[in-house]
Amino acid sequence: MTECHIGVEQEILGLERAALERWCHGDPSGFLEISAEDVTYFDPFLKKRITGIADLSRYYESLRGKVFAPSFEIVDPLVQDIGETAILTFRFHSRDEKGSEARWNCTEVYHRTAGQWRIVQTHWSFEGAGAVSSSAAAGE
Repeated sequence: MTECHIGVEQEILGLERAALERWCHGDPSGFLEISAEDVTYFDPFLKKRITGIADLSRYYESLRGKVFAPSFEIVDPLVQDIGETAILTFRFHSRDEKGSEARWNCTEVYHRTAGQWRIVQTHWSFEGAGAVSSSAAAGE
């Protein structure tokens, strides 16, 4: 794997940022529009993986109009280019209308088909989830 060319990085980050802008204003369609038919999706609120655009659409529709974050930041993004596939990893920090902060880790796997990048796999997790203190890791 290698870090990607600037053009691929800009394109992937542009797609992700535009979808997140819509998401943070209650509109999940930005992600649905760039997801592949066979997309898979994990997040910590679900008991199992979502497979396919139809099931992801149903899940996202249940969230439509419920997610609002007037400000967000994509932290430390990295795009790795593997030919027709690109892996985007980043931390996502957002604040809701009341100022409460959410911190996430995200991995998006994009695949280019017919010249279009599509998300084929999404994985969200809480930042620091399962983190072990240095003393616990050392067995103290």
